[in-house]
Amino acid sequence: MKKTSIYAVMFTLLACIWAGSASAQFTKPKQAEEYREAVMTLISSHFGRMGPVMKGQKPYDKAEIQANVAILSTLAALPWQAFPEGTQSEYALADIWKDPAGFKAAQEKFTSAVAKLSAAADTGDLEQIKKSYGAVGASCKSCHDVYHEKK
Repeated sequence: MKKTSIYAVMFTLLACIWAGSASAQFTKPKQAEEYREAVMTLISSHFGRMGPVMKGQKPYDKAEIQANVAILSTLAALPWQAFPEGTQSEYALADIWKDPAGFKAAQEKFTSAVAKLSAAADTGDLEQIKKSYGAVGASCKSCHDVYHEKK
C-alpha cells in the first residue's frame, strides 16, 4: 500500500510540473503547503534510504544508490514552486518571504549538491558519493536552520 501511495504522490507531482508552473495550480494556501510537504517527505525518504550505506551499516549496491539518487534528482526541482506568497505555515517560516534572495540561494545550494551527488553516483566511487551525500545533507540542514520551524 505504501508503494502505491508514494507512486501516486510522485505521479501527481510530476503531472503538476508537466502542466506548467506548479504555483499556478494552487488555488488555496493549504494546497501549496500539502504539495511541498509531500515533496519534502519523498526527498527525505529517498535521501534516508542511502544513509545506512553511507554509514557502513549496509553493503554498497551501486544500482540501488543510483536509483535513489535519480529519484532525488527529480524531486529536488519540485518543492520551490510551492512557496508562493501567503503560504506561510506551521513549519515554513516567514523568513522565506522576507529574504527571497537568501531562500533562493539555499534552493540553489541544495539543487547543486544533488547534481554533484548524481555525478558522483554515476562514477560508482563510494568515497566520492559519501562526500557528495554529506554536502546534500548539509544543504538541507542549512536551509532548515533558517527557514523551517523545528518540530
